[in-house]
Amino acid sequence: MIYFNQVSKIYPGNSVALNNVTFTVEPGEFLSVVGHSGAGKSTLLKMILAEDKPTEGTVFFESTNIHELSKHAIPLLRRRIGSVFQDFRLLPDKTAYENIAFTMEAAGRGDEEIASDVPYVLELVGLGNRLSSFPHELSGGERQRVAIARAIVNQPDLLIADEPTGNLDPINTHEIIQIFKKINDIGTTIILTTHNKGVIDDLGRRVITLENGRVARDDKKGRYVL
Repeated sequence: MIYFNQVSKIYPGNSVALNNVTFTVEPGEFLSVVGHSGAGKSTLLKMILAEDKPTEGTVFFESTNIHELSKHAIPLLRRRIGSVFQDFRLLPDKTAYENIAFTMEAAGRGDEEIASDVPYVLELVGLGNRLSSFPHELSGGERQRVAIARAIVNQPDLLIADEPTGNLDPINTHEIIQIFKKINDIGTTIILTTHNKGVIDDLGRRVITLENGRVARDDKKGRYVL
């Protein structure tokens, strides 16, 4: 599904974010990417979302070279990708239901579909009773659950999670990881970045370790080695 082919990214000032990175993510796979701050994790995700371009190399989404897409085609690509971030990025003046419905409306979904799917995804993440709650009424773990529900409601092929447990305590972290496992089990490909050794141990899935922009390790079963 995702293929990085000898990808390098050098920012002004000769700052190397990625250095000759090559790897493949198969459909339905759950990949974690670990590394110290500045190792290149966020740059890697930006490449997939077409938010940044490689200095050298190519990034493919299936058979499509992401960075040859026209400006009109990039939004269509992004509709196939759900994103979850450390800081939740919920709209503060909208309820949990409205935050998710807003994403569906932007994708052109109809009222009936919204009325059916929003409660379903909130139930999936364990928040079936919090449809009418505003973000300030929710705990950090609950806000991240809403963010996950929003990311998957349009049934993306790929879910990207950038340090999704960075602001959460160990109990909420474990519960969020269980939700990601459930989403992966129903067929969604997941790429997750994290600093958290406990997350990697909990998952027991494939792990790529980045060091100074290079792939230092690629383990099929989770090991956090830095």
